[in-house]
Amino acid sequence: MASKPRVLLVEDSADDVELTVAALADYCDSDTIAIAHDGEDALDYLYRRGAHRQRAAGGPALILLDIKMPKMDGLEVLRVIKSDAQFKAIPVVMLTSSREERDVANSYRLGSNGYVVKPLLFSELYSALKTTGAFWLTVNEPSPETRS
Repeated sequence: MASKPRVLLVEDSADDVELTVAALADYCDSDTIAIAHDGEDALDYLYRRGAHRQRAAGGPALILLDIKMPKMDGLEVLRVIKSDAQFKAIPVVMLTSSREERDVANSYRLGSNGYVVKPLLFSELYSALKTTGAFWLTVNEPSPETRS
């Protein structure tokens, strides 16, 4: 049996974290979703440093990345991820409330694999997250470079 996919969710809103974990429950167990609450924590997770230095080797199958966060915003995190050969093949989907054309354009320019705007209604956000999870965690064939 194949192992469940691992997801790195980079989100500073506790409510959005809870909703995302619930929406992805059909595709992965909650213990396979790593949570980073800001951009620096996300990079610490990926590089296995700081509080994450003891975590098991291997990267996530998917990164869901907010843009507007404390310490380091999602676009800067995306820039680091996509400029590092060891992480470049990991799909990164921006999951944000920003509809700013500049944010969308910069996300794709920096290598984002998708851009999902968080709807205001709980039910619409849940549905968007379910659809995102269904594609990236069950339909999409991951790069051999990201398999652990």
